[in-house]
Amino acid sequence: MTLIKSISGIRGTIGGLPNEGLTPVDIVRFTSAYGTWLKSRSNEKLKVIIGRDARLSGTMVTNIVSGTLQGLGIDVVDLGLSTTPTVEVAVPIENAHGGIILTASHNPKQWNALKLLNEKGEFISAQDGADLLAIAEKNAFDYAEVDDLGTYQIDDSYLQKHIQSILDLELVDVEAIKSKNFKVAIDCVNSTGGIFLPALLKALGVNNIVELYCEPNGEFPHNPEPLPENLTEIAKQVVAQKADVGFVVDPDVDRLCMVSENGEMFGEEYTLVAIADYILKHTSGNTVSNLSSTRALRDVTEKHGGKYFAAAVGEVNVVNKMKENNAIIGGEGNGGVIYPASHYGRDALVGIALFLSHLAKSEINSCSELRASYPNYFISKNKIELTPQIDVDAILVAVAEKYKNEEVNTIDGVKIDFADGWVHLRKSNTEPIIRVYSENSSMEAANKLAQQIIDDVKGMI
Repeated sequence: MTLIKSISGIRGTIGGLPNEGLTPVDIVRFTSAYGTWLKSRSNEKLKVIIGRDARLSGTMVTNIVSGTLQGLGIDVVDLGLSTTPTVEVAVPIENAHGGIILTASHNPKQWNALKLLNEKGEFISAQDGADLLAIAEKNAFDYAEVDDLGTYQIDDSYLQKHIQSILDLELVDVEAIKSKNFKVAIDCVNSTGGIFLPALLKALGVNNIVELYCEPNGEFPHNPEPLPENLTEIAKQVVAQKADVGFVVDPDVDRLCMVSENGEMFGEEYTLVAIADYILKHTSGNTVSNLSSTRALRDVTEKHGGKYFAAAVGEVNVVNKMKENNAIIGGEGNGGVIYPASHYGRDALVGIALFLSHLAKSEINSCSELRASYPNYFISKNKIELTPQIDVDAILVAVAEKYKNEEVNTIDGVKIDFADGWVHLRKSNTEPIIRVYSENSSMEAANKLAQQIIDDVKGMI
């Protein structure tokens, strides 16, 4: 059993002993901490939006979360089967004080989690998360008396409200998409994407949809993380069905990956690159991604006359950096697209609408040709196992010193930019390892660069 208590939320496997898995006791404790934290920020009658993906444990977790919030005197609006970006959109529309998304994102079905939002519908900050964990540690909760209990209501209108907000975006061109009569394949891993993607595509004028695993029953048919090794079936279907593109989302629909018409992966790193290219063609501005994302975004941004900025890993860090630099598009290299014209959160639905607009209006005729138009980079992902006696911080300082004549960034571990590639070392928050990511113009070169740095670290150890 596993329970991970982090500043961004609570994640764990269902069952087991309290404080060792995500048990009902733990759900009550951390929901109570979140509600208590909200109450410390406002004297108003509080309202919280909740929504869930289609996990088998979703109903159980929803019932406990909603009941606990009511017990604190907080009104609950339950969107039911929903998506992470939909809950994010709903919070400010409803003038709510926060939101909780019940999803463990790309983790397997035995996991669930509480993703915590502030009144803007954005993930809570590191400091807010630390304050919340401190409240949980002290069990410092004061529940409401019977006349002051919170109310509970179900609101199933946000599927349409979210989609309409996407259709209203200036750069989403429904007529251009309709005119192309695209055939689109989708894999929604039997979660809520199976509800939202077909509805969105039909609203965009896509009537020829090949649906894989769109029954939101929580029985994931394969590893739900949208990585190439998990997407072999949709790749075959795209070719067999002669689809123009395949879209794949994770269980809570905040990550988007594409499959080209020839069955080849568009590349999760290039989801953001392609959409940023489209946005930058029509709007001048800056971009942001995290330090472990492809250099191709920087190349595309500079081609359009904008400036690229790198953020520490983590969605909240990317959002903060975007706000600091007035970025018009940003995100992460895992297929996460953040488009502020919509909202400050990763949103696969927005990504699909913008990508189809891009493909429809491009002079390029296919996904594979569009992918080939971008700089080609390869990322090598490695790790170094650690023992308790190793001083990781000292090693990272030493690596930065050794390569001080290169471009070095230390806001999140150490990233070294070389003329033809980069390497990023960062300590894992959940495992005793150093993650070593490197990128270059070939996988061989990326692996070689990673091995060079790994050998440096081992020598220092």
